Amino acid sequence: MKFGDFMVRIKKELPHVFLLAGEERYYIDHALEAILTQLFPDGGARDGLTKLTGAVDGDKLVGLIETVPFFQPKNVIIIEDTPLFRAAKKPADEEAADAGGDVDDAPDALPDGKRKSAKPTADKKLERLQAELAALPDFSYVIFLMGEKPDKRKKFTKTVEKAGLILEAEPVRAWNINDWLQPKLQRMNKDLDRSAYEYFVNAVSMMQEISLSYLDQEFDKLALFSNARRITKKELVAVFAGVPEVSIFALMDAISEKDAKKSLTLLMRQLADGTYFTVLLVLLARHVRQLYQVRLLQAQGIRGKALAKPLGLHPFIAEKLGKSAMRFDDAQLRRALIDIADADYALKTGRGGNELLEHIVIELCA
Repeated sequence: MKFGDFMVRIKKELPHVFLLAGEERYYIDHALEAILTQLFPDGGARDGLTKLTGAVDGDKLVGLIETVPFFQPKNVIIIEDTPLFRAAKKPADEEAADAGGDVDDAPDALPDGKRKSAKPTADKKLERLQAELAALPDFSYVIFLMGEKPDKRKKFTKTVEKAGLILEAEPVRAWNINDWLQPKLQRMNKDLDRSAYEYFVNAVSMMQEISLSYLDQEFDKLALFSNARRITKKELVAVFAGVPEVSIFALMDAISEKDAKKSLTLLMRQLADGTYFTVLLVLLARHVRQLYQVRLLQAQGIRGKALAKPLGLHPFIAEKLGKSAMRFDDAQLRRALIDIADADYALKTGRGGNELLEHIVIELCA
């Protein structure tokens, strides 16, 4: 279940077991906070939470679940980074996982080819724990946290899915940033005008890694310092101007337009502002690679917003790249990638200077 649907669901009903899993920690942290806020609306009793990490003995966990709380209204257990939901890596483990067991549950082979039963103690512990999770006491809540995708074939995953809720905290990219942006704007009672939205999508597309925590904080600042309902491009520029990757996208736009004078001016400004050549080279390489990929896709008849899916970009950005790519030819882009690789080596070994960056920009604008 995606973050938005998950947050709506827990407002209607709060089950007793959760699995918050995925690479986007922002979603996991916010979902956990929302669950705890509903469990402890007065804000108290959180000091009594039971927190565990890694592999946990099944009987011990069952014992904690069945322990009646004395000094707090609810018994809440948070277990982070448990291997119970992880995909098996070895062939024998995969066989055990397909059967619904865990790594330790795979049956051992005997010399005569027969198989003896899996470790009975481990098996029984796992079965007891699964049965407990399927019907938790009214006073107990169990929250599993993990920073990766769970194996949906495993019995533990299926048990939690049936008895509770699973959050799929997928990482946010430029093409699906609206999944975060629209709910955020609704909570702020704000919206973006067209130019502000286009700027925001462009800015996010330039970020190597999108930090939702950072974006969340910056939008909160906008809400505090602006009384108007509509957020303008000017306000967004003021917020993102200090992010190197974002401030460089004007340079990439100038290169896409083959405006040599503007491109060189922006390049000199970036260098004067102290932007490292490695940042410039990485973003140049990324931009040129995307233009080349677009050229290849266009040769296959894929154009406009249809470029978004194969490129993993927002449709607006993909369509814009498609128009820019038509100004270049394949040989020019291939040569630029080679020049970027050569410049990277020369700059890192002290055999070249900023003139190498200027050469790349001039050749791309030719």
